[in-house]
Amino acid sequence: MNDMILVTRVVGAVLIVIGIAGYVLTGAESVTALLPAILGLPLLGLGLWGGQESRRRTAVHIALVLALLGFLGTLVNVIELPAVLTGGEVERPTAVVVSSITSLVCLLYVVLGVRSFIAARRG
Repeated sequence: MNDMILVTRVVGAVLIVIGIAGYVLTGAESVTALLPAILGLPLLGLGLWGGQESRRRTAVHIALVLALLGFLGTLVNVIELPAVLTGGEVERPTAVVVSSITSLVCLLYVVLGVRSFIAARRG
């Protein structure tokens, strides 16, 4: 579980960077480009809050729920990724790419969390 607190902090920080980068890359036209950062802030906060032994499990559980919601919320744009990658006509290609990266980061975090819980149960 200790590892998941570190992973939670890293994922939170990565999502913040993705959100800020997306906002800058879109010319700061839309606040919605910051959604990955808005998701990353509570994850980072939970990672920091969960540094105390008695809070770890709760912090990781809450963070995993947020990440799962983040994954599900980004799937709408992920559907358009093949069109972006093949040079097709897409209204907001940067948003699609940023959403896809956010989706992948969230999915990987959820998978790592589930694996961690399974390992803890076996141990």
